[in-house]
Amino acid sequence: MAEAATELLTTADGRPLKAALAAAQSRAKRRAFLLVLPLLFFVLLTFVVPIGYMLKRSVEHDGFSASAPALDAWFAENPGFDPANPPEEAYAALVQDLARMQVEKTTGIAGTRINYTVPGTISLFKKGAREAKTLVAPFKDALLAVDPEWGKPALWRGMSAASSAYTTEFYQVAADRKLTDDGWARGGDKDRIYLYLFFKTFLISGLITVICLLIAFPVSHLLATLPMAKSSLLMILVLLPFWTSLLVRTTSWIALLQEQGIVNDMLVGLGLLGEDGRLTMMYNMTGTIVAMTHVLLPFMILPLYSVMRVIPPSYARAARSLGATSWTTFRRVYLPQTLPGIAAGSLLVFILAVGYYITPALVGGADGQLISNLISFHMSKSNWSLAAAIAGMLLVAILLLYWLYDRLIGIDRLKLG
Repeated sequence: MAEAATELLTTADGRPLKAALAAAQSRAKRRAFLLVLPLLFFVLLTFVVPIGYMLKRSVEHDGFSASAPALDAWFAENPGFDPANPPEEAYAALVQDLARMQVEKTTGIAGTRINYTVPGTISLFKKGAREAKTLVAPFKDALLAVDPEWGKPALWRGMSAASSAYTTEFYQVAADRKLTDDGWARGGDKDRIYLYLFFKTFLISGLITVICLLIAFPVSHLLATLPMAKSSLLMILVLLPFWTSLLVRTTSWIALLQEQGIVNDMLVGLGLLGEDGRLTMMYNMTGTIVAMTHVLLPFMILPLYSVMRVIPPSYARAARSLGATSWTTFRRVYLPQTLPGIAAGSLLVFILAVGYYITPALVGGADGQLISNLISFHMSKSNWSLAAAIAGMLLVAILLLYWLYDRLIGIDRLKLG
């Protein structure tokens, strides 16, 4: 009856009320969508598209497949060939492609692609391409006479995998695995650098997060409890690093912490150190931790302050009036209410620390480098696809930690302000 009555109601212009309400809601949704459309476009353009392109590059590299069409076609027709003993037809296709590479000047590109998984093959390809025009059948014997390395099973496994523009080889390399004559295997101790840097990065990021929390907690409490005039003055000091260039802050730490810097000069002047005992605090992990803690500290203070300033002081007074000690009051009354700020600040600082590379590059030296510095190196000077694979693994690790945090604590408990 109620629905029938609603359908009988009409607006001033004679339209059914139900239809008019539905049209109004539809217009409101369209207006809301148009309002967020610029932000949606911005997020897609600056976040989703770059990440998608990075993930695509991590499994794509056509350096060899585009330069060796004859061998690519042979691999496609013979997927189950024996890498330890490729037939004459495979060598004939390889010689044909090497001659083509020499003419088109793509030998370096093709050799570099295989070199990513089978080190030392760039010179091999250049040597083979120079001799390709003079080689005659049987091509297998002729090419092996040029260099016996052309018969290595690992090389043929690498060329077979590179015959497709899409491959997971770069993730294998990023996981410290090495292509051998028998297939992919775990690399030796000297070859395992990427997983070590992953572990080191997460360990240092966790340590920096803990240090920031220990420093930020009393500072945030002071900001939340002081009168507004004094609190505002201290907040300006907290926000001051945001108004200073990151490079300026980092180079300032170089001036402070180097062996002939201000800190060492003060310790020597006070007689705490001798001239020969100056501390080495720069271009190592110590410099990285100190500088990154300074840079990231405001990102811990602000979430904690936003939570602490709304905690009523009467809660602590009530707990003490009921006989609780200061420690009990802090542990059972005050600290639980600050957990959303602690969680938000810790997550924010940790994720930022994992991705930092400018500060470690400037003050860390060889010992203070993190996985982000290796990504930057491969992206600018070495292998874009390997850099994308390492970045993809880092992204998955961060998302996994984020999911684990949500399962254990709950993402709804985060509070940034």
